[in-house]
Amino acid sequence: MKKITLAIIALVGMQLATNAQESTETMSTDFNKWSVELTGGVNKPVRPVSGGSFTNTPSLYTVTGGVRYMFNEKVGLKGGIAYNSFENDDNSNEFNTALYNFSLEGVINAGNILGFREWTNTFNVLVHGGMGYSALTTDAPAVERDFGDADQMISFMVGVTPQVRISDRIALVADLTAVGNVRQDLTFNGAPTDGLRGFDGFYVNATAGINIYLGKAEKHADWYSSKNVAEEQIADLQNRLAKVETDLIDTDQDGVADYLDREPNTISGVAVNTKGVAVDQNKNGVPDELESTLDNRYAKKGDIPTSTPAIASGDDVIKKLIEDGYVNVYFQFNSTKPETYSLESINYLIKYMTENAGASAQLVGYADEIGNASTNQRLSERRAQKVKDIMVAAGISASRLTATGNGEDASVDKNSAPARQLVRRVTFKLN
Repeated sequence: MKKITLAIIALVGMQLATNAQESTETMSTDFNKWSVELTGGVNKPVRPVSGGSFTNTPSLYTVTGGVRYMFNEKVGLKGGIAYNSFENDDNSNEFNTALYNFSLEGVINAGNILGFREWTNTFNVLVHGGMGYSALTTDAPAVERDFGDADQMISFMVGVTPQVRISDRIALVADLTAVGNVRQDLTFNGAPTDGLRGFDGFYVNATAGINIYLGKAEKHADWYSSKNVAEEQIADLQNRLAKVETDLIDTDQDGVADYLDREPNTISGVAVNTKGVAVDQNKNGVPDELESTLDNRYAKKGDIPTSTPAIASGDDVIKKLIEDGYVNVYFQFNSTKPETYSLESINYLIKYMTENAGASAQLVGYADEIGNASTNQRLSERRAQKVKDIMVAAGISASRLTATGNGEDASVDKNSAPARQLVRRVTFKLN
């Protein structure tokens, strides 16, 4: 037992030394460092005890108190005081002795070192070990000694202290401590030891009580984990970053983030104000940048030639407009949803085909040059199909419509957003 006790005390000392620099670097107000401990329980003197003298196993009573300071969440120091009463059991020689002990011990927060905080904030284990001063008194007539002339010894102790956290200020504790005495001249029942030397005394205490944590921080070092705190901080930063990324989403790519954008579906490429609303100074419902484009796409008075060959009827005018590209359906960037103003173009074709039952039409889709060519080919086909679906839903037979895609239209400067708007379209060819 002597070797085991010395080994554990040495281990505590090594842990304290290893963490000495860390303890100075991690002095922090993030956790409380001071605590007060009060426990009571039972004891068992093992040796030396004279023949014919013995106590209960275990026997009452032991009272301990201590003040502990943690350098960081892993190591600390504890100053303690303990009182043990040893009395004879039935059928034993009568004796009544008392042992006082004052100690200074290193403390290791085994729970934090072993990663308890990763799975529990309720249960913890401390390991402590150190040395102190002990005084044994007796009322035996032959060797009666009070505290002034007590048998004085150097003591070495090691113990383990499980903890159960009740609140941020209180924890229930239990403790099992083994104590070895050096130069004990009296037995625990108060008789002379006949000159024993070395670790000639040994007893065990088992106690339970409370820890009271002192300080202004929320947690004590016993329950604090810098790793958990760091993980919480990282998680908080990730959540904040995710919110920033979400806030910066700009669905309509007008340069105004969605959370500030009053018009988050602005037509791609048009100028907007600081609130994300398309600039429309004449308040006609058409963004100013598109007006000149639309003027070039739709026929105005005088645009249709009236010289030979003459146009025979109104249907011929509509057919001329359609086939010459004045009537197109325009789309937003990377979208198959027609611009709202383009629905009128689809309506032109629907009206024409309704009035001309024998007419059929080819719907040809295009995309701009931004992106992968094969992707743009599929996008042009889907745009044409989208227009066909609208016309079929409006009553035009699907057999009268053909939807094809011509992929990218490279006829405009792809660096110009307004120019790219013009080629994201579906055109009509009448048969």
